[in-house]
Amino acid sequence: MNIFKFQNDEDFVQTGANLVASLLQSNPKAVLGLATGSSPIGVYERLVKMYRKGLVSFAKASSYNLDEYVGLPVDHPESYRSFMNKHLFDHVDIDLSRTHVPDGNAGNLADECLTYDKMLEKEGPADLQILGIGSNGHIGFNEPDASLSSGTHVVDLLPETREANARFFPSLADVPRQAITMGVGSILKARQIVLLVRGAEKAEAIRNAVKGPITTQCPASLLQSHPNVVVLLDEGAGQWLK
Repeated sequence: MNIFKFQNDEDFVQTGANLVASLLQSNPKAVLGLATGSSPIGVYERLVKMYRKGLVSFAKASSYNLDEYVGLPVDHPESYRSFMNKHLFDHVDIDLSRTHVPDGNAGNLADECLTYDKMLEKEGPADLQILGIGSNGHIGFNEPDASLSSGTHVVDLLPETREANARFFPSLADVPRQAITMGVGSILKARQIVLLVRGAEKAEAIRNAVKGPITTQCPASLLQSHPNVVVLLDEGAGQWLK
């Protein structure tokens, strides 16, 4: 792992955006693996600014998002499709037909998971996969467990995950209880992984992920087995790492 800790937000977001932009400049047809959450927002906003300056184009790229809530309408402001539209897709030249987010409202969720995996198998793997990390070490919505699924699957969200996401909803009761998530096996197939982590509340999780034992109880620790991982941390997230 290549771990970088930044003292200011400007350098954090610019470095993350540069990694994506450099890939698209060298490979305009790149497959991007995208994440939601608070950590990547600044990177997406910086990419929008770079696009407006003519420094990057998404016109030939395609994207696959990690996850989506089950049962949340696609146009709900907290759906991950809405998140991506708001923070990136609506502001750059990407072809929306080549942007993919799991369908949490599919009539048959098992079939949706298989379909998503088949698309990934056909078009992927991701050339660059952006990740965040949960305070319990989850990546995507792959929660700590005795074993982890390799492919896309439906997951029951743990109470701590729902509580962490409750700030985006009117109340905890409004937070969905399930999600569809890309599996750890699919994530690890990416050619490069960029893990973006911000906030002191993530310090213990990131320490366990990059310095602790590889264990399914900290799904992010499996990233230690990948040959090309870049970890970008702000001061808070990296406080326990030298």
